[in-house]
Amino acid sequence: MACDLILHDSKFTESGYWSAPIQDSIKIEDIDLFDQNGYDLTSLEMKYAKVNLTDYYTHRSHRYAIKQPWFTQPYKIQNSVLNHSLLFERKGYSGEALKQLKSIARHLPLLYKVIEMRPKWGLDFSMDYADKNGNAFEVLHWEYDSFNYNEIIDVKFIMETKLLSIDWDEAGKDLLRRKDNWHHLDFFGQSEWKCNYFNIMNERFKMVIWK
Repeated sequence: MACDLILHDSKFTESGYWSAPIQDSIKIEDIDLFDQNGYDLTSLEMKYAKVNLTDYYTHRSHRYAIKQPWFTQPYKIQNSVLNHSLLFERKGYSGEALKQLKSIARHLPLLYKVIEMRPKWGLDFSMDYADKNGNAFEVLHWEYDSFNYNEIIDVKFIMETKLLSIDWDEAGKDLLRRKDNWHHLDFFGQSEWKCNYFNIMNERFKMVIWK
């Protein structure tokens, strides 16, 4: 079977900044559960997203994120089944929005956690395997973050070409045959082994968003 992934026409937003200020009052609880190395939005970020006409969606059932589908796959119940594949964004602040935040931060210094954020873009691809014999494992979970728009666009193109060239069912079966080579490794060891196996660049993620 050839590759059964479907590539979506989703595109990153080149501008990494929100510039329009909000009318709502800003409270300390608006930045609760701040995610310093991922893409979960605080309540404050969602307020700026609305004013700056940026869509965001439920992520992991309890938080929200700026995300779009990257790859999908026809419905499957066995062999290599796509868990998720997404494009992520996190915004910084400029113009009147930045001026507004800095003004309030004089009395609420914790706002500098938001003020000092860098724009960030991310790629996330997760393929699992399961069969009727009771085998279940992660074929490939690859994530890549960047603070540079041009870089993430280049990486996205390279990875799309590569991921679409793989017969994932055959890859999953081959990884099962080679299980003794990678299953004993820790999280980072398995990631490196599988990146080498698929001949793709190593992962880069969990990059702290502050300047």
